[in-house]
Order: sequence, then structure tokens, then C-alpha cells
Amino acid sequence: MEQVLRTHKITKYFYDPEKFQVLKEIDLAVNRGEFLSLVGKSGCGKSTLMYVLSTMDTDYEGELEISGERLTGKTQNELAKFRNEHIGFVFQFHYLLPEFTAIQNVMIPALKLAKYNYKEVEDRAYEKLKMLGMQDFALKRSNKLSGGQQQRVAIARGIINDPDIIMGDEPTGNLDSYNSQLVFDIFRELTHTYRQTIIAVTHDVEFARNSDRVVEMSDGKIVSSSSTQLAKPALT
Repeated sequence: MEQVLRTHKITKYFYDPEKFQVLKEIDLAVNRGEFLSLVGKSGCGKSTLMYVLSTMDTDYEGELEISGERLTGKTQNELAKFRNEHIGFVFQFHYLLPEFTAIQNVMIPALKLAKYNYKEVEDRAYEKLKMLGMQDFALKRSNKLSGGQQQRVAIARGIINDPDIIMGDEPTGNLDSYNSQLVFDIFRELTHTYRQTIIAVTHDVEFARNSDRVVEMSDGKIVSSSSTQLAKPALT
């Protein structure tokens, strides 16, 4: 299996109000096309680890490598460019621009990447919306969409640049059970059909149980890593 992410002894401290070790020599390897859930009680360090893995937090010891590139020690500008090309984000809250249409929101990361011309970006954005069943809402302003629809637009935005990894921070945390299942099914389809890699921090037990692998953290350490080994049929 091809590894898309690897860490070596990631260690991090908080210093306010006093020195506290929040991550303790984290070694983690994630394969391409894997759907991984990162779980643990509040305060265990999973969200902190997510921010390190996403390159948003650079104040740590150890090494981080994504897609064969060592990212530890790179400048903020280098990391920003890397993130836009290689990492997609889906948060608990969608963070869409309310006055923009769905397709305009999806286009933003690709326009920033500047790899394609405007028409190509627009076509790519429409295809991503179509993949998520949102093509009929492409021209609708995002503040006129339901919560579940907004999250699907946010997922389309996260995959517009075909990133190596999608990082999810409680991606179903603000959704009802129906839309939570819908988002999970989308993630499963992205990994099992399109070979996207997903790392998601979640408190949702069902979400975690049905992903490919569950990595549990406690007191700043990984205490277990287990494959769920469940058959996961593709979306119809």
C-alpha cells in the first residue's frame, strides 16, 4: 500500500498557563485511499494532532511527511501553497461565503491555485457539485441552502483541487442524523471509488465504526489503531 502521510515522533507542548505536553511522540502512517477516523475524549489531543497533520500548526517536534515531501521546517508561504494543492478541508461549520453561489464557493481554492483558467475551474466545480448531487443548486446563494446542502458544497470545495488528503474536523458535528449519514456515504464513496484519503476527527461513534480504520487517542498518545474490516457498498 502506498503511504500518503507519515509522522515520526510528533511531540507538542502548550505553555499557557504552564508547560503541558499535549502530544507525545506520535507515529502514524496513513495509506492512500484510506478512510481513517481519529477518536478520543475531549482534551486527548486529537484536534491538536489534526492541526499539525494539516500543516496549520508548525510549533512541534518530530517530522511530518505528506506525499513523499518532508514538510517540517518549511516556511508559512511554502506550507500555504502545499495545503492548497494537496490538502482539502471539511469542518464542522461549512464556512461558505453567504453572498456567493454554491459554484462560486467551490471555485475559490482552484482559482487560488491558478492551475486552470476560469472556465476550466468553473467546469471542475460543476463536476464536483454533480458528484455530490448538488448540480441543480449550483447557482443558488449558499445562505439559501439547507445545512446538509451547505456541507455538501463545502465538501465539493474541499475536493476541487483533487487533494491527496481530505482533513475533516467533526464534519458531521453540526448535522442531524439523516445528513450525517449522507456526509458519511459521500466520504466512503470518495475513498472507495475515487481513492481519496480522508482523516477525520469525530465524536460520532457510528461514523468512526464504519470508516476503514479507527485511531484512538488518550492523554496525547495513540492507544489503539484498528481496522473496522466492514464491507462498505458503494453509493447507488
